[in-house]
Amino acid sequence: MKKRFFALLLCLMLCCSAALADSVFGNGGVFGVGGTVTITRAEYERLKQYEKLDEVLQYIEAYYYKEPNTGDMMDMAIQGLLAGLNDPYTFYYDAKAWADMWEEEEGEYTGIGLQLLGSYLDYTVTITRVFRDTPAEKVGLRKNDLLVRVEDITVTTETMQNAVNVMRGKVGESVEVEVYRDGEYLTFTVERAAIHTNNVDWCMLDNNVGYLILYQFSTESLLQDFKTAMEDLKAQGAKSLVLDLRDNPGGWVNDAVGVADFFLDKKLVVYSRTRDEERTDEQYTKAGADDIPLVVLINGSSASSSEILSGCLQDYGRAVIMGSQSFGKGVMQYVVGLSDNKTGMQFTFCEYFTPNGNSVHGIGITPDIAVEMPAELKNKLFEVGDMADPQLAAAWEEAVRQQK
Repeated sequence: MKKRFFALLLCLMLCCSAALADSVFGNGGVFGVGGTVTITRAEYERLKQYEKLDEVLQYIEAYYYKEPNTGDMMDMAIQGLLAGLNDPYTFYYDAKAWADMWEEEEGEYTGIGLQLLGSYLDYTVTITRVFRDTPAEKVGLRKNDLLVRVEDITVTTETMQNAVNVMRGKVGESVEVEVYRDGEYLTFTVERAAIHTNNVDWCMLDNNVGYLILYQFSTESLLQDFKTAMEDLKAQGAKSLVLDLRDNPGGWVNDAVGVADFFLDKKLVVYSRTRDEERTDEQYTKAGADDIPLVVLINGSSASSSEILSGCLQDYGRAVIMGSQSFGKGVMQYVVGLSDNKTGMQFTFCEYFTPNGNSVHGIGITPDIAVEMPAELKNKLFEVGDMADPQLAAAWEEAVRQQK
């Protein structure tokens, strides 16, 4: 349909006037131009709404003072079309962004080493993770910095993907980044490098407590990495587990379901509703589950798939949820490739609910045991397993208690 649409758009809008079109429609409901194009009235009416767009394009092609790049113009037109939805989670991937996204899914990409989370409330973009041994860490960018500018792009949720594209660039070249921190604006010049994203970390804590961090649900190897971590911790004698989802912005829903499958035996993980209010896309775990006592840590940057996982574990009483209220991203997106096989888009298609029917969007997951991070420690990047982290220390105490 999309290939046919663009062919017809150029042919019909350049060759036909509305008056002529109206005059040649017959009872058969088709329209012919030179005997080469035939469409239904419904198709014609759909194309008609793009008439003004083509009028603008014709003026530019005829009179603009330089030869226009119509490909770039179309990319921006699509971005503008989606921006009209006023949805921070719906946007277009141009050819470079589409290739970069799949590169990052494989755990390697070129950039500066940041993880970002956009707010649906005020459209701001926050740095939720600075990867270790990266250019971003070296210049002093911090977790919880508000990203406000990348080169000449003012960063909001609507422009976040464009800003990410600019931060990618070539290894060795620099990019200028501005953040807002503690009441002042700070500018950093950061040299791009090859970035490796480790999405799982783990270690043993005292008293046979295993500690496992999931940073995001967005690499092909995540479930295998999670399994490796679990097996290693069990081999070291773990009798209870702290699963850390703090600052995890989410990712692929299937990964969240896959992690839930380690702990839940044939249980509903999540279901969704589309705009027609039909309950759909129920996702379940398979038979068999590990019964290790479990504590899950969340915070205000735990979003999306993190909330799916923590929400289902909470509903079944399978884990004690600790920390602070989660982010509240309770909608799902499709990511689809477009017909040119070079570009793509993602768009919100449903709202999801926990097994007990609880809505998450704009609300979040409420911990069973609230443990707030002190203000003076909110920007601190703790080493893995550092018990100076008060939320981790509280979770460890609960995990020890569960062993008894």
